[in-house]
Parts: sequence; structure tokens; C-alpha cells
Amino acid sequence: MPYRRRTAFALAAAAAGSAVLASAPAAQAAVVDVDYACETKIGPKGAVSPVDIKAVKSGSGYTITMSFEKGVSDSPIELPKGVMTPRAELKLGGADSGTIKVKGTPNTAAIPPNTPIKIGQLTGTYTPKKSGKVTFTAGVLTVHALGMDAAVCTPKNNPAPALELDVTAAGSGSSGETQSTSGGELPKTGPLDSATALATLGGTVLLTGAAGVLWLTRRTAR
Repeated sequence: MPYRRRTAFALAAAAAGSAVLASAPAAQAAVVDVDYACETKIGPKGAVSPVDIKAVKSGSGYTITMSFEKGVSDSPIELPKGVMTPRAELKLGGADSGTIKVKGTPNTAAIPPNTPIKIGQLTGTYTPKKSGKVTFTAGVLTVHALGMDAAVCTPKNNPAPALELDVTAAGSGSSGETQSTSGGELPKTGPLDSATALATLGGTVLLTGAAGVLWLTRRTAR
């Protein structure tokens, strides 16, 4: 094989190896329909809302965001600006257990009577206690309005997890940035953080390719 062809082949192999590693899968996320049964001050209510859960690495933990595409309850009276704040629990499964709390911000505009209450985004923090794959599932949703818990909504359809995340517990290894988006598959990591592992392995492949080029150059020079 001529020198130029061998050099090009070595560089291509190194680049291809890095591309494969960079596209290796890290978390799975999906929009899940949650059928909420709500106990309100005016009687039982119910609605189905698509729920999306995302995670972004933040220090030794993750910032968790829960989003609702539809309202799950309404009010017989107008809710003035700033009087309604939603909060929810997310159930942990897989390698970890328990719940985490997420909370929204007060409504930025008045909500007309008999109109579905828009929940928007709720955020919270999750710090892994164990390493491995952890799932996040929608739990109880509470709508706090006018100084009271106006609606307490419980999933009644046993919804599937909306997010599965590979995590590393604090103190058991470094953990790099991981992001998740709804729908399809995202990068999957092993016990090590995705960014750290991919950078290390990608660098190894590139160094191997460079070494091959150097070896070919020296061999040709002889």
C-alpha cells in the first residue's frame, strides 16, 4: 500500500473510531401520557396530560425538569396573577429509590374561570445515592392556589417512566455532563460519566491513529 494511502487510512480509522464513540447512547427519555385523578375543592376532576422529564448535569447532581403539555384541572373562579404554584413528586426506580420534589413558579398571568390551569415547567435537584440506571416517573401533582392546596392529582394509569438516566453516585467517580431530551434514545453511559468516558476513549483512538501515522512515516523514511 503506497505511503499516502496508508497514512489516509490511519487517519480515517482514528476519526471513525471517535465518531462511533461520540454517538454511543446516555439516557432514554419519552413523553408519557399521565391520567390524573384530581381531588379539588369543588369535587373530583380528571385529565390526561403528556408529561416530559429531562435532566441536565449540575455539579455532583442533576437539574430535573418536568413539563406538562396540558392542564389537569380548572378553577370555577378567576385566579389572579401570582396566586397559583404547582409542585410534584417524581418516583425513582432502578438503581435508586424514593422520590424527589419539583416545583413550578407562580402563574405570570391571570387564569380565567373554567379554564384548564397551565402547569408549565417544574424543576428540582437530584443527587444520585447509587450508581447505575435510574428511572423517573410522574407522581402526585399538587396545585397550590389562593393559599391552599386547591387540587391534589394522582396518576391512576400506572404511567411508565418518562426518563431513564445512567448516573454515578457522589464520591464513587467523576461525573460529566449529561443531557436528555424527549423522544427516542440519547447517549447511554456505563458506570463512568458519558462525557469523561467518551473523551478518554476518543482520545485513545486518536492517539493510536497518530502513532500509526508516525510509524508509517518513520518506516517510509528508511
